[in-house]
Parts: sequence; C-alpha cells; structure tokens
Amino acid sequence: REWTMETSIVILLCISVFPGFSLGRVVGEDETGFAECNMFFPGQVPPEGFTEPFHVKICQQYNKEPRFATLYSTKDKIPLYSAFKYSKPAQTKEENWLVEPQVDDPENDLREMVHEGDIVGTVANLGANQALTSDYVGSGYERGLLNPSSLNEEDFQMATYTLTNAVPLSPSLSKSWHRDIGTVVERALVPHCSKKDHLYLLAGAIPSSVRVKGKVSVPETLWLAACCDAPERWSLGLVKKTNDENSLEDLTVGELEKQLLAGVHLFKGNCGEDNQSQEKIEAILQAVSQIRSGEQVASDNEEAKDSGLVRKVASIIATPFIKLLELLIYVFVELVKFVFYFLWLVVKRICGMVLDGVYSFCHGMVSYLKAISMVLISIPYDAGRVIINIFLGFLQIVQDVFTLTYRILLIPVGFVLHLAAFPYHSICAIPSVLKDVASGIGGTFSLVIDATATLLHGFYYLAGHIVKRFVPKGSSDD
Repeated sequence: REWTMETSIVILLCISVFPGFSLGRVVGEDETGFAECNMFFPGQVPPEGFTEPFHVKICQQYNKEPRFATLYSTKDKIPLYSAFKYSKPAQTKEENWLVEPQVDDPENDLREMVHEGDIVGTVANLGANQALTSDYVGSGYERGLLNPSSLNEEDFQMATYTLTNAVPLSPSLSKSWHRDIGTVVERALVPHCSKKDHLYLLAGAIPSSVRVKGKVSVPETLWLAACCDAPERWSLGLVKKTNDENSLEDLTVGELEKQLLAGVHLFKGNCGEDNQSQEKIEAILQAVSQIRSGEQVASDNEEAKDSGLVRKVASIIATPFIKLLELLIYVFVELVKFVFYFLWLVVKRICGMVLDGVYSFCHGMVSYLKAISMVLISIPYDAGRVIINIFLGFLQIVQDVFTLTYRILLIPVGFVLHLAAFPYHSICAIPSVLKDVASGIGGTFSLVIDATATLLHGFYYLAGHIVKRFVPKGSSDD
C-alpha cells in the first residue's frame, strides 16, 4: 500500500503511546526449536526438515509475550511458514509494519521489532537478509500475511504486521487468500476441534524464481496445515496456487509434505493422521467443499452482476467519449508520426549536406597539404642537387686544366731531359765499348791459340798411334 505522511504520523504516535510496541527475537542455533514460541506447535515440537543455513527461526513477540513463530528464508526474503493458534478474532487494526533488526545484524543490541525508519543507519546491512517496505512500493504486490491478522485477537494482530510474516501477493490474491483461510478456519476447522486452544495452524509459502525488484521471491504456492491436538486428533492440509485465485485444494498433511522440501515433517506423529476418525475428516472436508463452492458461486454472481452493470453504464456513457478519444488519439498519433518523419527527413538532408561538405573540405585540405608538403620537401633536395652538380663541374674543370697543363709541360721537359742526358750516356758508354772491344780481341787471340794447340795435339796423337801399329816392338834396352 502507498506510504503516506498520515500513516507515518500514526505509527509514531503508536510507538510513543505503546513503549513495548512489538517485541521479536531471532532464536540462536544453540537454543532448542523456537524457544518460548515452541508453544505454537503440537507437543512443542517444530516442523522438521527445514535445515538450510539461510533458514532463520524467529519467535515473534509483542509486549514481551510470544505471539507466533516464523521460519524465515534470508535467501528468498520471505517466511517459509508461520505457526500460530486460533484465537478469538478482534476488529482489524490499522496496519503498522515493522522489521526484525536481528535478521540483518545479529550482533546489534536491539531486541525489538521496530519500524524500519527508526533504525536506518543504526543497523548494519539493513535489508540484506529481509525484505523492506521499499521492496514493495511501486511493485504491484501487497504484503500478504501468512498468519492473517483476522484470525487473531487484538494483541496478536499487532504482532502480525511484520515484514517477516509477509509475502508478495497481488491485491486480489491477498484478499482471496485471507478470505478463504479465515472462512475455512472459522467455519470448518474450529467447530470440529473440541478444544479450540488445541487447534494448531501452520501457514506457509513455497518460493519461486520470480522476484520482486530482483530480491523478494513471489510464492508459487500458499498452503495451510491444521492440527487439532484435542483428545480426538485430526489434521488437514489446504493448498492455493498463486496463478489461480479461486483455487483451494484440500489434501492430507502427508500429501502436503511431499510438495515441500524433501524430508519435511510438519507435525509430530503427523498429528494422528493414521488413526484419525474418517467421519470427522469427511465432515470437515464437506464443510470445506461447501465453503469453497458457496464462495465461488457468490463471487461469480457478484462479479458477473457488478461487471454487467458496469459494462452497461460504461457502454452508454463512455462510448461517445471513447470514440472521440480514439479519433483524437489517432489524429494525434498520425500528426506526431508525420512531424517526426518530416523532422527525420530534414535532419537527414541537413546531416547529409553537412557531412558531404565536411568530407569535401577535408579531402581538399588533405590534398593541398600533401602538395605543399611535397613541394617544401623537394626544394632543399633540388637545391642540394644543384649545388653538388656545380661543385662537381668545377672540380671537373680544374682537373681538365691540370691535365692539359701537365701534358703541355711534359713535351719540352722530356726533350730537355733526354738532350741533357745524351752526353752523359755517350761518355759513360766509351769505357764499356773499349772494354768490350778488348774483351773481343783477347777472346779472339785466346781462341786462335786454343785451336792451334788442339790441332797439334791431334797430329801428335795420330802419329803416336801409327807408330805403335806399324813399328815392331824392341827390347827394353832398345
């Protein structure tokens, strides 16, 4: 519901007038069950099988008295069930929503369920493990109570308006759930339990993957388990699917447990389910069936009557206005479409022209800069090349002058040198010539002598040979 300044003022007045406004306590792991709130379970034994680490046990209190027990899921930010007893209903009080500080900050000193605005900034991680009012505002969901305030007396009603007892429900589903549960409990269950203070109720929700604002899980199923722990024991389960507001299925507690977590047992010994009186159960189921069918017919008739009357009145009064409104909307839409289309064409043409101009300007600027850069770069290159060519030409001229001068000067210098060297070479050659002449004469004379000696030796040898051959040998004395 919308949060108003008047609501805030009323809550502040309630807190001021009632100093002990709604106490609650998160039960620690070292305590058995729900501590003081075990009284809301048959035989003071809470349900078994809810063992996840994010399951938090809360003993809901008001004026330092336990009012009901809640098992809260900090993962899904909704209660998995609330356990309470039927008490004489009182007139419904104004809603004053509270939060449980210890769910988010177990180390804080607050032991009271207080209004969210009173602890902002004083409780660490507020909203980390539980839903807050801001999670419901503007979401289209109401804070639907698992333990309905309509089944509680005045002091108990005040304690039910805590966000740890609420799940996200659509307004129509919340109304249907509270109406069905209230009617079934008061007309079908209470009359068949001889001791009304022994009628134990568990109202719970099965979380789904759908989450409000990505945080608070929207339940896919709502359920109620009842146990009459009077001398004649019996139990019953009811299930309502959230996608069908008019659904209300009755089943045994054992069948209900199969739809919950594996290993869950809601009541100690199933509240005598195996030994309960079939006549009692049939009577209860018949009452439930009558309530269900009666409410369905009444609801259908009322809705049909109201809808038919509304349609007739609306069709008579609203038809001309609707037609006129449709015409105006059509004209407005077409006009808006035309304006937007015209603006789009204008913007498109202007943008095209601007882009073309910018492209042409950029292209010309780039070409101009490129040409200027090439010219600027070529100037020192050409100047250097001209200077080098001039220097090389000058060197070539100098070389040619030196070469020509050398060749001109070479002719007289060589002639003079040869002419000056002629007497030297001539005079120096005379001794050599004379030496050669003397050597030639000496050699000739020596050759004549050698030839004469050789000839005489030949004749001597020949004469000696002839003598030895033809002259007879004589004695040694001869």
